[in-house]
Amino acid sequence: MVVGLGEASHEQDEGRQLSYFGGTSSSSSRNTSPIGRGLGYRNVSPSRQKVIKTKPRGLDEEMVATFAKAPHPDVVVHMEDNIWAMLPEDLLNEILARVPPFMIFRLRSVCKRWNLILQDNGFLKFHSQVPSHGPCLLTFWKNSQTGQTPHCSVFSLPLKQWYKIPFTFLPQWAYWLVGSSGGLVCFSGLDGLSFRTLICNPLTQSWRTLPSMHYNQQRQLIMVVDRKKRSFKVIAASDIYGDKSLPTEVYDSALDSWSLHQTMPAVNLCSSKMAFCDSRLYMETISPLGLMMYRLDAGYWEHIPAKFPRSLLDGYLVAGTQKRLFLVGRIGLYSNLQSMRIWELDHVKVIWIEISRMPPRYFRALLRLSAERFECFGQDNLICFTSWNQGKGLIFDVDKKVWSWITGCALQTYNSQVCFYEPRFDVSMY
Repeated sequence: MVVGLGEASHEQDEGRQLSYFGGTSSSSSRNTSPIGRGLGYRNVSPSRQKVIKTKPRGLDEEMVATFAKAPHPDVVVHMEDNIWAMLPEDLLNEILARVPPFMIFRLRSVCKRWNLILQDNGFLKFHSQVPSHGPCLLTFWKNSQTGQTPHCSVFSLPLKQWYKIPFTFLPQWAYWLVGSSGGLVCFSGLDGLSFRTLICNPLTQSWRTLPSMHYNQQRQLIMVVDRKKRSFKVIAASDIYGDKSLPTEVYDSALDSWSLHQTMPAVNLCSSKMAFCDSRLYMETISPLGLMMYRLDAGYWEHIPAKFPRSLLDGYLVAGTQKRLFLVGRIGLYSNLQSMRIWELDHVKVIWIEISRMPPRYFRALLRLSAERFECFGQDNLICFTSWNQGKGLIFDVDKKVWSWITGCALQTYNSQVCFYEPRFDVSMY
């Protein structure tokens, strides 16, 4: 959990997680609705209001809310059924559209009408117009050798809570988590000898397999969603084993087909990690030193001679908002002198400018050994660090300059695949 909420054991976290089918049980039947508490009472001035702590049904963490002070603590407020039953459908849909997505599944048990809310076009229309729930972390783990059921959990940064999502709807070959964009999640895997790719919406549990590529080999993939055009694209760069002779392929959901583009020039890549921002795909290269950039609109590659900082041990490219591109990596040859730093690319001067450093106490807690591996990825100027051995993550807000820990059972599994995720009901497979 995030710092301040306390760390729970694996058994406690399993009991506190919510799933689509039932969620956590609650022995309390009291009405915690702000409307229900305030109904029938006169308005009071802000100075007479007080802040109380409450635990609404469906939430395990404490949330702070402000309510009007009741005249008497023993007064029971009765809500008129005949009034609330006549609530206009468009108003009801607008209210439910503002409920956090993970809470909708608990509300579906209220009545038959709410149980079919995800098929209601009116609800989906309002849901598409409300602001996003906020960034989440999606963790996925599956043992391909034992054939166990895949495990998936989502951590909501706004709610500071883990939620369990059943992933049994995916085919067995879906093993590698490619990434997420605009509410959709992309997976790839080997179906026999064929390399396959699929797109899914974890909330609605809908998915579909993409057509086979022209060169059906295991590739480095990245997915981009355009919500305004209601379409998405998947870019297949070089072969995952380092074969640079394959042409770049781009899947367009509007055409439901792959198109061939320029082959990336012969270079030595630093890693297989890629970053996409401002319609451009970036990859790190050793020779020639700098970046390879692929313009999605033009369909060609070009080299950017942005030299890396000196003594950089390992680096990750992270895409920020708009045109911001970050480089995250360790500096230093010896373990006691190492530090984690963050740079931003100056597109005009073509140089990396240091913008922040990880505090030493966080660095020592995240990486206890100098050779310990870590993963790094980002979204909307948020950068997440995960350590393979520590079983916890660290979030850095580039704009606010704030560091915060994330712990919980979902990060305890070895080799968990993690990415940022935006939960949305209104996103379809186009």
